[in-house]
Amino acid sequence: MVTKSDRSEQDSGANEERPETGFTRVGVRTDYVVFSVAAAAVLAIVVWGLVAPDNLDSVTGSVLGWLVTNIGWLFVLAASAFVLFSIYLAVSRFGDIPLGKDGEKPEFRTVSWIAMMFSAGMGIGLMFFGVAEPLAHYVTPPPGTDGGVGTAMATTMFHWGLHPWAMYAVVGLAIAYGSYRRGRKQLFSSAFIPLLGRKAEGPIGKVIDILAIFATLFGTAASLGLGALQIGSGFEVVGWMEEAGVFLLVAIVAVLTLAFVASAVSGVAKGIQWLSNINMVLALILALFVFVLGPTVLILNLLPTTIGAYVSDLAQMSARTGASSNPETGAWLSSWTIFYWAWWVSWTPFVGMFLARISRGRTIRQFIVGVIAVPTTVSLLWFAIFGGAGIGEERDGIGLSGRGSEEAQLFGMLDNLPLAGVTTVLVMLLVAVFFVSGADAASMVMGTLSQRGTLEPSRWVVVFWGMLTGGVAALLLWTGGSEALDGLQTMTIIAAAPFVLVMIGLCFSLYKDLSHDPIIIAAKEQKRALLRPRRGRRVGKPTE
Repeated sequence: MVTKSDRSEQDSGANEERPETGFTRVGVRTDYVVFSVAAAAVLAIVVWGLVAPDNLDSVTGSVLGWLVTNIGWLFVLAASAFVLFSIYLAVSRFGDIPLGKDGEKPEFRTVSWIAMMFSAGMGIGLMFFGVAEPLAHYVTPPPGTDGGVGTAMATTMFHWGLHPWAMYAVVGLAIAYGSYRRGRKQLFSSAFIPLLGRKAEGPIGKVIDILAIFATLFGTAASLGLGALQIGSGFEVVGWMEEAGVFLLVAIVAVLTLAFVASAVSGVAKGIQWLSNINMVLALILALFVFVLGPTVLILNLLPTTIGAYVSDLAQMSARTGASSNPETGAWLSSWTIFYWAWWVSWTPFVGMFLARISRGRTIRQFIVGVIAVPTTVSLLWFAIFGGAGIGEERDGIGLSGRGSEEAQLFGMLDNLPLAGVTTVLVMLLVAVFFVSGADAASMVMGTLSQRGTLEPSRWVVVFWGMLTGGVAALLLWTGGSEALDGLQTMTIIAAAPFVLVMIGLCFSLYKDLSHDPIIIAAKEQKRALLRPRRGRRVGKPTE
């Protein structure tokens, strides 16, 4: 059964659908309320940082402390709730609902779908934390734990496994279902129509879209800052610079910003796809190189150890909050778990739209299993290889953990393997292209949200958001100095805090939407028909 409102949405979507993409096409008209408010808020922070950097650092530090103390529980509960909600949708009656019309075939083959998924939500993060995070948890175990290799690897997988990809799955599923099944616009506010009705197109919807832009911009800026820090460390390792100072980091940010803005407005999608495919191959080559020439036996042993420890400790890690009797737990959570949850939340607008774009024709069950299981497996292999190599060198007395900052530890690990100069340059190239191939899409997403859901936003809007993203990253690095990473973490958590509420509301809206899907309604009616007693069927006197 299709309601009148549902039918009007589907008819509207059918009239405006672009056959080559399946997305609804709307006029390129800027929503100046969304654009202006979001831009003004970000620009105000940029000006604040330039005029009074110490005051900005002090205020954001205080806000961070308040969020961790008072709202940290919300991030912890919400992250686990997204996992449970995703699993429920996959195993329930909703799992058979297609992300498209009944009988519609998947747009991409399964192999291509999985290959493209690898590039979403990973990239820079895996390069930056591949060695650093397992090593950090091994050398300094999380408060309240016994430590050891198992704890280090389980904690790393907790931050990179089921939880982040469940966040992406929820957002991607809501966008894909609303677009392909209901024919709605490509806006976060449109996903709230089942819950809010036409109010989703009014002030409430505009606030939701503004928060999505805000979260996307600061999440992308954080990744840009991380990439600049790691490339700067590469300059030091290969001897091109004695010390990667702030000026070099800002210059790297400027170059990367120009690169991804140019790619976003050029329209050469095939070129970016070509670069991304090459990057995947180079990442595989780097991983195989470390696996073969590194501590191969240790890496193989880490695979079952990591899986066992992850499954065993998952419940305890999911419930860890600042209420622990250990006073160090709150500080640790703000630097690791809560930062990660906020970072993933800030990336959900971009990654969710990307996953939705490549998943037309899949069922909800296929979508959730693919989006959560495949990237979790890739993360397991990546951290076992690079984290295992780092821990192995630490065990051998090389002292990798004391050789420099987190962004330099990957280079430190490679320095103890053959062809260190070649692999160092390869890492810098990987980081740069990973960011360029992702941030251009983030700029397009912000343009789409600014211009009423069009997938072809005006170039000036894309350029504006791209340049502003680079400006925020440069500002955070400039004002943060040696503590730049802490500044990036602080701004990311603050920017993502309101958006986690949007994601929670999105789950309720999606559930309500799915409950009124024609397949679900038909199944309910069929069940009622089977339970309804047949007319004239009574218990009476037996016939002779």
